Amino acid sequence: MRDIITLACTECKRRNYSTTKNKRTIPHKLELKKYCPFCRSHTLHRETK
Repeated sequence: MRDIITLACTECKRRNYSTTKNKRTIPHKLELKKYCPFCRSHTLHRETK
């Protein structure tokens, strides 16, 4: 049931992290504040394909 997703930075659009999520409990796109090594700051990372 858990699917592998990729998290991309909303500022530089680079795909930095991968994680899993349960589509049954979290139907919307996942958004987390993570560190982006290219922007050198904590930015919002959004789920991508």
